This record gives sequence, C-alpha cells and structure tokens, in this order.
Amino acid sequence: MVSTYLDYNLIARDMKVSLKRVSEQTVVARDMQYYKENIGNVSSVDAFLDDYRLYSYAMTAFGLGDMIDSVAFMRKVLESDLSDASSFANNLTDDRYREFALAYSFSGGTAVSQTEAQLDEIIGLYDTSILNIAETQKEETRYYNIMIDKITSVDQLLNNDRLRAYVFTAYGIDESTYSRQTLRNVLSSSSDDASSYENTVIAPQITSLEAAKAEAQSKLAAGGLTDAEETELTRNITTYANSIATLNNYLDLAAAFDFDSDGAVTAGAAQTAENKDATNELYVYSNSRVTQQAALLNKAYFEEKIETITTVDELVSDTRLYGYIRTAFDLTGVTVVSATIKNILTSDPDDPDSYVNTVGGGDENYIALAGAFNFEEDGTLADGDSAQTSAQTTLTSNRYLTRYNDEDDEADEAAISAYKAAVAGMTSVDEFINSASIYDFALQAVGLDPDTASARTIKRVLTSDLTDAESYVYTLKDGRYVTLAKLFNFTTDGEIGAPALAQSETQIQETAKNYIVIKSRFGSEEDRTAAEEEGEYYTAEVAKISSLDEFLADSRLVTIALEANGIDPEGVTSDFLRDIFASDLDDPESVINEQENSAAYVSLVTSFNFDSEGNVLREDQDAIVTRQGLYETLDQYLRQTLEEQAGEDNEGVRLALYFERKAGSLVDAYDLLADDALAEVFRTIFSLPDEFSSMDIDQQAKIVEKNLDLEKLSDPAELKKLLARFAVLYDLENNTEVDPAVIVLSSTGSSVGISADTLYTLSQLRMGG
Repeated sequence: MVSTYLDYNLIARDMKVSLKRVSEQTVVARDMQYYKENIGNVSSVDAFLDDYRLYSYAMTAFGLGDMIDSVAFMRKVLESDLSDASSFANNLTDDRYREFALAYSFSGGTAVSQTEAQLDEIIGLYDTSILNIAETQKEETRYYNIMIDKITSVDQLLNNDRLRAYVFTAYGIDESTYSRQTLRNVLSSSSDDASSYENTVIAPQITSLEAAKAEAQSKLAAGGLTDAEETELTRNITTYANSIATLNNYLDLAAAFDFDSDGAVTAGAAQTAENKDATNELYVYSNSRVTQQAALLNKAYFEEKIETITTVDELVSDTRLYGYIRTAFDLTGVTVVSATIKNILTSDPDDPDSYVNTVGGGDENYIALAGAFNFEEDGTLADGDSAQTSAQTTLTSNRYLTRYNDEDDEADEAAISAYKAAVAGMTSVDEFINSASIYDFALQAVGLDPDTASARTIKRVLTSDLTDAESYVYTLKDGRYVTLAKLFNFTTDGEIGAPALAQSETQIQETAKNYIVIKSRFGSEEDRTAAEEEGEYYTAEVAKISSLDEFLADSRLVTIALEANGIDPEGVTSDFLRDIFASDLDDPESVINEQENSAAYVSLVTSFNFDSEGNVLREDQDAIVTRQGLYETLDQYLRQTLEEQAGEDNEGVRLALYFERKAGSLVDAYDLLADDALAEVFRTIFSLPDEFSSMDIDQQAKIVEKNLDLEKLSDPAELKKLLARFAVLYDLENNTEVDPAVIVLSSTGSSVGISADTLYTLSQLRMGG
C-alpha cells in the first residue's frame, strides 16, 4: 500500500483537479445532473423527503448519510426556524444538522408589511413629492406663460396637454369628465355678446339650477318629510350646488380668455397680462399647500395692499392680509379670532394696562404684532402715518416667509405618524385600500393622485408577482406603479409576505454570526465586543441595501461579508468583486471559478440575492433549496465522495482530508473533541493511546489546548506539517511501510510532542482500567 502521506498529498496538492476527476465519474455525474435538474421543482418537505435520490444526495453532501433513514428526525430539522434559538435544529450539538437546515430552508422569512428600509424610502419619497409640488408649479407656470402667447386658436389650447391641464387646474375643470365641445363653446364666448354661448346656454342653466336649489331648500326647511324624501332633497341640493359651481367656473374661464367667436385669436392676445397673472395665481392656489410660489404671491399682495390700508377694520376684513399677519406672527391658534387681532393692533406695548400686557400676558407674538403696525387706540392712523413703515413691512414679510409652511409641516408630521401607526398593523392589501392614512400617503409618495387612481388598479399592482416580467404591474409601463409595488411585501393572494432583501433574514444572521466567530474565537474580550458591534451594524444595514452598487459602496459591509466567508479583504477591490458577482457559477473558466479559494467566493456570491443587473431579486419562496445551499450541496457532495473513495483504499487519507476541510472552522478544543474523526487525527498526531477518549472531557480539552494551537490551523503551511506527521504516525500505527524521506519531512521544524505529565496521567488511567 502506498503511504498515507503520498496518497493524501497526491489528492490535496491540487484539490480542484481531484474534485473535477470525481465529478467526471459516471455515477457521480449522473446523480449530480439529476439533483440540479430536479431540486428546483421541489417546494415542500414531503416532496423532498419522498424523492430518495434528491434527499439522499443532499444528506450525503452534508455528511449525514448514516441518518438518511431517520426521516421523522430530519423532518424536524428541516422544519426548524433557524431564527429561533430554541428551535430543534439550533438545539442539536452537531452543527451539520443546522447547516443542512440552513441550506434547505422552508421558512421564507418573517412576513412584514414594510421593512425599516422600505418605510424610510416611502417617507423619503413622500417628502420629495412635497418638494416637487413647488418645483412643478414653478416649471408649469413658466411653460404656460411662454406657450399661451403662441396660441392662435381654442383648439391649440385644448390639444396641448400641459396647457390644458394648467388651465383646468386653475379654473377647477375636471379633466376626466369635461366636454371638449362645451369648453370650446365657452372659450369662444363673450359676456358682451347677448347671443354668445355663456349668455344663451350657461346663464339660463345657472338660473334654472339656482331656482331648483332654492325650491329644494324651501321644502327641506318646511319639514314634514319622510327620511327618504329628506335624503333625496339633501342629495339634490348638493348636486345643484356642484353644477352651479362648475358653470360659474366656465364663466370665469370664458372671462379669462379673449378668443373670437370662431375660436381664433392673434398670437399673444389670448390673454391680457392681468388675466395671465390671475390664471397663474389660481393655478398656484389650487393646491391646498402653501407652496413657495403661493407664499411669494401672498408677500407681493401684502406689500402692495398694506400701503392703502388706513384702519384696523380694513386690514382684518381683507382675508388675505388677515391670514398673512396671523401666520407671520404665529397667531394661528383657534382661539385667535379677528377681534383678538384688532385688540392687539390697537394696544400700546409700553402700557402695562393694555390688551397685550393684560389679556395677552406679555406674549412676545402679541407684542411683536402690536409693534409692527402704527394704529392708534381707535384703530385709525395719526396724520402723516402709514399702517407700516418700510422697515416694519420688511420685518413682517421676513417673519411670514419663515413661517408660511409651518402648518403644512405639522400636518406632514401628523400624516407620517398616522401612516407609521396604520401600516405597522396592516395585514392585507384590502386594509391598504380601505385605510385613507395608508392609501393616500403611499400614492402621493410615488406621484399618483389618490383621488383619481383606480383602487382596483392599485390592488392588482400590489399583488403582482415582481419576479414575473409578464405580471400586471409591468404591463402598465409606468415606473410609479413598480415603485409602489416594491415598497410593500404583499403576496399574490393579497396577504403580507416576506420582504425582498439583499440577503434572507437567516442568511443575514448567519453572516454576522460567522464574522463574530472568526474575529473573536482566538481573541480577547475586546475583540469579541468589537466583532459584535460590527455584526450589529451588518444586521441593521445590509437589510437596507437594494443593489450590488449600494453593497460595494459600504466598505464595512463588504469587509464583514468577505471575512465571514473566510476571504481576506486585503487587496479585494470593488471592480474585482463586480467581476465575481457577474461570473457564471456553472462555467469552470469564469472569473469566480478560477480563484484559488473559489468555494469561498461562490459562498459569498450565492449568499446574496442580486440579479444579473445587480438589483435585489425577490427569492422564489416556493424553492426548497437556497441559492447558496444549492452550490454548497454540489461542492460538499464532491468533497464527501472524494473522501469516501480515498478512505476505501486508505482510511488515513480520508481522515487527513476531512481534518484539512474542518480544521479552519474549529473554535475551541471541545469542537475538536466533539467530532470523532477530528479527535482521532489529534490522538494519532500526539501518539495518544485509546484510553485518551475515556478521560474526563475537560481533561481531554486541557490536553488539546496545551499541545495544539488551534489558531495555527488556519495557516496552510502549519496545517500541512501537522498532517504530514499524522500520515507518518498513522502508517506506523497500522504497520505500513513508511518512506524515510517522509519521516524527515514530517519531523522537520516540528514542535509536536506530549509532555511527561500527560503520559503519566494516561498510564494511570490505563492501570485504573
């Protein structure tokens, strides 16, 4: 028999070639092909356990071949929730079961309406949508003012989508229900022409509707009606009022334009400068928010009108001026009414008995408002005085411009708070549709109008399968709907499901755990604390990333992921990792498979859910095997088969190969002693008798710790020397002829040896037995 060392070295010196040779064996290749072609079709524990070829292949790969017949036991392993520390698989002392459960995970993660990252994103989009209102108003107004001067007919106006939308928004015309012919007639009409459309059609309709409304109100006031009659009258009054408002909007629209009766107009004459300005104001004020454009219009109005004000009554009776000063001096509370403002404006701040100092209690806003105007106690102005000096006007406007959107900001905070509370308890798409605080907020965030969007469309969007390029959401050809669907985690059945993450919840935990173990297993308490902090950072931040670019941009995440997979981050560049993630895992000549430690890189890449473009891909929740589990199984199966075949000729070679594969993951002496094969290699290296395994486990651990530096097992050179010694001693124990050169090689520079104390303890144990 060839020596153990030579046999082992023949295989280990080029592991890729050795594994390739095994993979090309007929039976191995056939089983591997069957596994690859069929594992993706399995979606339940029962189906997996019932397919013996798949099940046994996977069990063999993880070194659990002797447990293949323990189906009930393995079912409990597979159904374990690995995120639960008390679950069945997590409580087994043999880590192989947990590794198996991790690769064949049937839990799709925790169902949640939105992840923290999704919540942050939708709030960010909501904030952006608010900022966009002002920008949109500014840009649309600029466009309107340029293009309206180029219009030469009503049809040109109505055919231009942006101009038409601007006009309809300004004058309250419903885009979805308007009649083109009616609008054409209205715009071509003139109030000065008795035979015009507005005088012969619109005006009579208004008169008729007002009469009908008055009659209905009279009947309602008279009483003596049944509930049904009262309900119908109330509904009719509302209908009449809405119709009258629409017709009055038509009249306002007609008055704002100067088209001829045939709909034509000279370029530049469609609107006077005054009407254009009025239209601009109506458009800006059509939004319920006080935007920057609205604030500037209010400022201009105030500064122009305040010069004409001569009494307090004139000031407070002008609703725009009244609202302006209330906002400027932060007096918008419900208890502040016009009488309050009048009393403040006619107070003398220097008089301790004045309103601002008695009722107002010296409130700084009361005093600031009183000091900003020059009214006498009777509400008039002294001869030669104006309501405000230029300095006072500037002060008032400055105060207004810093406060004009405070109420809207408070409303936004309330909306965000209400959204967070509601979405946290949401469990279905129906709840999304029926909750105004969720529905309105989410649609506005992505740029959709909650008032006009179809609830049925939104429901179909949210229940679309984002992994299917043919699903409904993609047929709409509108990125806003795709964004909305990605912000929530609804299943196609309309229930909440697991989110699409760069890594699954279990994989995130596993990566952080591996990193902590690797960084702290031979370190100090400070090392462990630092590693745990990095693990917490990884757990929190990796769940927020949505692309490979975001991952690579965070060097901390990259370093943790690399080290968790046993890769030294030194010299690993972002460009190199892009090539690695873009590699074809099934091509032996791809960049990833050409690396010396290709298995580690494959483990890294398959632990993430990035598609070919580097975006987060929603996992197939029906798949039994994770992407990482698939490639880990294929690799492990070849290694197991290689070791088993080597063991058929020489058990020592199998032990050496197994020790080489496992040595780098040992945390402490107990890990080594818990594995019979690893313990046998240790016993052989140190020439320990069989009685060693009968010692107290703590005593065994002390012997391991005293004689074997586990940290050095991660050094390939140290491991090679150790296994060379094992091979020689194994052959000596089994009466195999040993090449003297190998003995020299195995002993060169070796410090391996057992102390006299240890040998004495073992001899006593033997005598006692």
